[in-house]
Amino acid sequence: MRIGDIEILPVLDGTGREPAAEVLTRPGVDDPWSCHPVGIDASGVDHDGILHLPLGGFLVRTGERVVLVDAGVGTIDNGKYAGGGFLDALRGYGVAPEDVTDVVFTHLHFDHVGWATKKGEVVFGNATYRVHAEDWAHFVESADAEAGAVRKLSPLASRLETFTSDVTIAPGLDARHTPGHTPGSTVYVVSSGDERALLLGDVVHSVVELAEPDWEAVFDVDPVAARAARNALADEVADTDALVVGAHFPGLRFGRVVTTGGNRAFRAI
Repeated sequence: MRIGDIEILPVLDGTGREPAAEVLTRPGVDDPWSCHPVGIDASGVDHDGILHLPLGGFLVRTGERVVLVDAGVGTIDNGKYAGGGFLDALRGYGVAPEDVTDVVFTHLHFDHVGWATKKGEVVFGNATYRVHAEDWAHFVESADAEAGAVRKLSPLASRLETFTSDVTIAPGLDARHTPGHTPGSTVYVVSSGDERALLLGDVVHSVVELAEPDWEAVFDVDPVAARAARNALADEVADTDALVVGAHFPGLRFGRVVTTGGNRAFRAI
């Protein structure tokens, strides 16, 4: 995928599996998924009602910068989430860990930071790591931060830069704070000339959420704020040329939000 002079490539690490009806719901509706097609390449849900969640991140090449947006799930294999392919996927693009100049996180859930460190060592040794300050405070510095997250992320402290407002990360790559899923949840906007693409992180877990304005994700720290952020972004890009992709969309494929009869839908390209 190219946005003007900027290249964006999906970096697949593995797959997560969750019961769809338990993790993405519509308040007051028993079976909201019944209105949507079954298919891993369509809604992401198989015939057994399991939502398949690709895990990984995106490689952004802009100017002299080699940027990773999120870092997969790592070497976890617990029956629900399994990774391990991230570094090989990067090498397939001709990128070694030492080539990466920047690692930026949409947020700090475990399935987005897996290759940030390994056994206490920083994986991308020449990179500057960046995340919104509210997520770092929530996942690492707070008194009730989970021990696993603290162990995973603390080695980054000496090479970490946090931000507190919308900021330009690299030429054509801008961070936009979209709290709700997590306190520091961030969307990254790639732009060049008149072209634009939004890396949505977990503001949207499934393409179905772009069509459903009142769905909620069990993973959201603040479901009301998360729903508002999701709808605002979907309405902003609807029926425009802007491309969007979520961190767990089928195939990590980009698409556009279109409206038909007043209803939104995602159309992969």
